[in-house]
Order: sequence, then C-alpha cells, then structure tokens
Amino acid sequence: MKKIVRIILTAVLLVLAVWLTRSVEMPVWQQLLVFLVPYLLISYDVLAEAVEGILEGEPFNEDLLMCIATVGALLIGFLPGVETEFPEAVFVMLFFQIGELFEHYAEHRSRDSISHLMEIRPDSARVERGGDTVEVKSEEVAVGDIIVIAPGERVPLDGVVIAGSSSLNTVALTGESVPRAVAVDDEVLSGCVNVSGVLRVRVTKEFGESTASRVIQLVEDASERKSRSETFIARFARVYTPIVVVAALLVALVPPLFCASWTAAFPVWLERALTFLVVSCPCALVMSVPLTFFGGLGGASRSGILVKGSNFMDVLSRVGTVVFDKTGTLTHGEFEVTAVHPDEYTERQLLHLAAHVEHFSTHPIAISLRNAFAEECADCQVEDIEEVAGQGVRARVNGDLVCVGNAKMMEAVGAEWKPCSHAGTIVHVAVNGRYAGHVVVADRVKADAAAAIAALREAGVDRTVMLTGDQETVATQVAQQLGIDECHASLLPADKLERMEQVMAGRGDGKAVAFVGDGINDAPVLARADVGIAMGALGSDAAIEAADVVLMDDQPSKVAKAIAIARRTLRIARQNTVFAIAVKVLVLLLAAVGLATMWMAVFADVGVMVLCVLNAMRALKKI
Repeated sequence: MKKIVRIILTAVLLVLAVWLTRSVEMPVWQQLLVFLVPYLLISYDVLAEAVEGILEGEPFNEDLLMCIATVGALLIGFLPGVETEFPEAVFVMLFFQIGELFEHYAEHRSRDSISHLMEIRPDSARVERGGDTVEVKSEEVAVGDIIVIAPGERVPLDGVVIAGSSSLNTVALTGESVPRAVAVDDEVLSGCVNVSGVLRVRVTKEFGESTASRVIQLVEDASERKSRSETFIARFARVYTPIVVVAALLVALVPPLFCASWTAAFPVWLERALTFLVVSCPCALVMSVPLTFFGGLGGASRSGILVKGSNFMDVLSRVGTVVFDKTGTLTHGEFEVTAVHPDEYTERQLLHLAAHVEHFSTHPIAISLRNAFAEECADCQVEDIEEVAGQGVRARVNGDLVCVGNAKMMEAVGAEWKPCSHAGTIVHVAVNGRYAGHVVVADRVKADAAAAIAALREAGVDRTVMLTGDQETVATQVAQQLGIDECHASLLPADKLERMEQVMAGRGDGKAVAFVGDGINDAPVLARADVGIAMGALGSDAAIEAADVVLMDDQPSKVAKAIAIARRTLRIARQNTVFAIAVKVLVLLLAAVGLATMWMAVFADVGVMVLCVLNAMRALKKI
C-alpha cells in the first residue's frame, strides 16, 4: 500500500513539475531541483539498495543499472548542446517501481496459494483427560490420547476413529471437494474438516509427524530448492550485469574518439549509453523466471500435488517413461469378490456358506468374503470351526461340513474342483465332500487408473511399465485392462530396483523416468528414479520421504496432471526468456546506433518485465 501511495504521489508531482518547468523560464539547475522531488520520492529505496550492494561487494544488479541510467539522465542536461531529460529520468524510475509492484503482487498471489496450507494445521485440540474434555496446544497431545472433533472443526492430528461417524472435507489436502465418509476404525488425517457428526479419535502420530505438518514442511522445503532454469538465470545476471556496465562505458567513450570533435560527440554517445543501460537491465528474466516456478509449485499444491522443489519441475517436464507399482498405486490394495461361480447352488447361497465359515478369520480374503455377504442369519448355526494351515477353513454349518479353501483342500476332501480363467485368488467351496463352486477374490483396480494411463499417452509419454510382486496372471490381467505397455511380476524389492535400472538404461536422450509407488518396499525405487512420485494420502512414510512428488489423494490420474503442470511451467518460463531477450537485443542494437529513445528503453525494460510477470502468473492456475 505504501508503494502505491508513493507511485500516485510521484505521478502527480511529475505532472506538476513538467507543467511548472514549461510554464516558467528557469535555469537548468532549478529545473533539476524541481524534478529531484518526485525522483527522490520514488527512488530512495532503489538508491539505498544500490549503495548496499556496493558496500557488500555485490554491486552489479538491476538497482545499480537503474541508478546509473537515471542519475545520468538527470545530469546529462548540463552538458553543452544537450537537451535535458529530467522527466525521462523520473519516468524510468516510476515505471521501474510499477514493474516491481506487479512483481510483488504476483509473488504475493503465489505465496498465498502455498501459505493457505498453513491454515490446515490447527493450533489446539480438545483432549479427553480425567473424564473431562480440555483444550490444549496440538503439540502437547501424545500418541494414544483421545481427541474430540466437533462438526465444522479441522482435524488437528492423525488418528483412528473409535466412536462416531461423519464425512470429511479433504479439499485442503487433496484438492478434491468430494467428502469422504468415516466411521469407527477408519483413519482420519490432520488438515481435513469434520463436516457432520462428532468424532472421538485415538491419536496415532505426534503433532510434528502428522499429515498437515508434513505437508507444510514439504512445501517450505520446496520453495528453497532451485530449478536448473532458476540457477542459470541467477548465474547469468551476475555475469551479464558487469558486462553491460563495461559495454555502456565503451559506447559512451570509444565512438567519440573517432569523431572530429570529441566534446561535441561525447554527449550524444553518453545519452546512447544511458539508454543502453536502461534497456539492458535483466529485470524481466531475474524476476519472472523464478516467479514462474514459484507459481507452478503453488498451482500444483492447489491441485493436491506437492512438488518438493522447482528443480523437480524440470525433470517432470521431460518424463518419457512412467513406471508404476501395482498394489496400492493402480489398485486399492484391498481384496473384494469379483466373481461367483456356483455349482448346484445359487450365487447367494455359495457366498452365504463361504462367509459364515470364514466369519471369525482375520485373513484379508476372509474379510472380503464377509463384506460380500454382510447379512447375519439368525437360523444359521456355525460350529467346529477349524483352520487348516496352507489349505483353508472348514466348519459345520447347520450340520453340513463346509470346506472353504484352495485346491489342496478340495483334493483332501475328495471334491472334484473346477479351474477358473478369472485372474485373482480362487476360493473353492465343498459341502460334505461335494464340490459347490468357487468365488474369485481379487484386488480392486482404482476407478481412474485406466484414464490415468490414457492421459499419460495423450501427454506424449512414450512408455508405461508396471513392476509388482504379485503373481503373473493377476499382474498381466491388470496391465491388459489398463493398457500398460510392459508388465514384470513376482518381483522382490531388489528385483524391482534391478528392473528399474534396466528401464532407465533404455530411456531416450533428454528423457526422464518417473516411478509411482506407495509402499515401504517402493522407497529404494522411488529414490533411484529420475523423479519419484508417492501416493501420499495412504502411502507409507518411507515412500513419501523418498519421493520427489507427493499425490495427496492417491489418484493415479494426478500423475498426468503433475506432468502437465510442469510442462506448462517450463513453457511459460521459456516464453518469458525468449521474449525478454528478443526485445532487449532489438532495442540494444537500436540504442547503440542512436535510434532508440529513452521511452523505448523504458518499454524494453519495465514494459517487458510487466508483461513477463503477468505471463508468469498464469502458472498459478489449476489445470
């Protein structure tokens, strides 16, 4: 706000100064005094920055260039036969400050898009202690404590629901607005908003290790990491600025030596040198390129994609091969009944028998059978339950001996089982030694997995690969269902890493390989890939730590979106670089031969910077 007031006041004083100097005859030194008022008002901070840079041994920056050019414009009118450029000097500094204002506004918007994440971590929590509910600081809550979360409150720490049911708004973490239903035994993540019912939650992670805290830490770390483009621009500015200063001195001093009258030619070439300095200021590059990457990070975070540094934006934009883990990445990692093939029974009867025999088992397959047939039958008596190691479970259901298990169990009881072409785990059922049919249990493919592979192909990704420890038949079916190019199954963690090395060895020139995984066994491969992408919402801590990009909502379709955001960010950065350099080179050439005015110089510097900053702001938009 202070800078806006200064700009407006300077503009008013400049208009008054121009009117006064044109209305009243006055010597040059008096005109200088009149224009010094608006000049010093708008430039005192730039002058201070230039002096500070000189004192710190780093004088060559855009502030010094602006100061040399504008002070020179103020003084050039004292040379014989040269017109004054007092208004031009003030205008150059005024437009420079307007450009700075645009840059600060854009940076503020970029920071806002990231700093809104700070709001997802509540400072306090309501904890049950001694029969009462007390409000304490979130960092004072210990693992195992019971916290109470009312409707409308944000979840302060990660935990598991022990009482109550509700729906959670996860938009702050995942970028998705669809609420997620939770009930007893469901996990809740800090940063989500409790929409409806009261929840009692047992805390599973300390405040500093909770999801919200780790998200904030990831974003803070990301802003400190520089991309190759940003690093190049910083190095470029440090080398470029002194070269420009020397070049301007040569433009001012050398050509007059070859003229008939040095004293007559010097003012002309000095004016060209000052114009040269204004044009050559690298503001557009130095400001807009880092701002573009910062905006890209902010835009990605608003979409539920956390990129740990703008350097990974560079790599993401070059991804040509994407390697996926299967379980938990392309599939939910949870078994469900996918087919029921009865023999002399109905599908419901077969599921009824299998679910009741497996009623007390904690095996994932047993849970999937119970979920498929959740009805409780009061007239159904289950007794003599016996688990047979390596085969399955058998029990008496209403007096009948029911065996539920694999082919070995069927052979043990003399039942002639039938093979099944469906991929997954085949659960056979026999009643009193007679084959009753089988149930197919398989991992459930994520709803957007096929769309994710299709989106990658549309984005120009040349090759998709799946590496999994699952059996060949299951993996092959999933790969075919999703349209994945290559599939390698039955891999141990060490085998995955070896396969990953082979994939990376075959990548094309300039291309990068991304690996997408979620489990602790994926951590080595995530770290080895050119860019590792972790499914963050349900992924393991080790995977998230090893990854370079974290997808907060576990949707594989976000991989293509992350690549698209990175490519857009790099495209905007390149647009700014080419445009800024092209305009500057053109006007520099015109300035060197005396065809560029100070107004053209202002556009080539401040105008280009404003246009580049406005272009950089496009990186903030969600895709």
